[in-house]
Amino acid sequence: MNTRETILRAALKVIGEQGVAGLTNRRIVADAGVSLGTLTYHFPSQTELLRQAMVLFAQEETARLGTLVEAHHAENLSLEQAAALVQHVIEQLPFGTDEIAPHELYLQAGRDPALREASQSCFAAYDELAITILRALHVPDPERLAGPVVALVAGLQLRRLATGAPGTHVAESLMMLIRGATVD
Repeated sequence: MNTRETILRAALKVIGEQGVAGLTNRRIVADAGVSLGTLTYHFPSQTELLRQAMVLFAQEETARLGTLVEAHHAENLSLEQAAALVQHVIEQLPFGTDEIAPHELYLQAGRDPALREASQSCFAAYDELAITILRALHVPDPERLAGPVVALVAGLQLRRLATGAPGTHVAESLMMLIRGATVD
């Protein structure tokens, strides 16, 4: 891992633990094990640091989920099996700072227009992944359904993080959404 990535991972850790408001150069350099000069060399502003942290998260999340899709693509899953798989994946996510940091960044993007492009890229990647899965399941008009599917999963994940309750009923909720959207 290079210095830049080390700094970004440290920033994500701090954001997950303390929120964006708790993100200070001192905390980042302590977690990253770099000097203040190294931090400011790589990231001249906090906005740029936040933007790049969001991009790193999106790239890794998209790759992780894309690998999962590819692993099950050949299995020719039914809609019910795919929804159950999504629920299983979400239930396996730990309750921790790694899951909290992205939500903090999305909220910060609502406050800081300079972060919105990175946030839009994150959601575009989720939408594309949803379209790929919906197409593989032969769901009609996957482009129309991608946004609501992503919003449902993200909202249920946020609820899970906020309440600590593992039972988010993702599979059932996805089935209701997709079946309701495909009824003539």
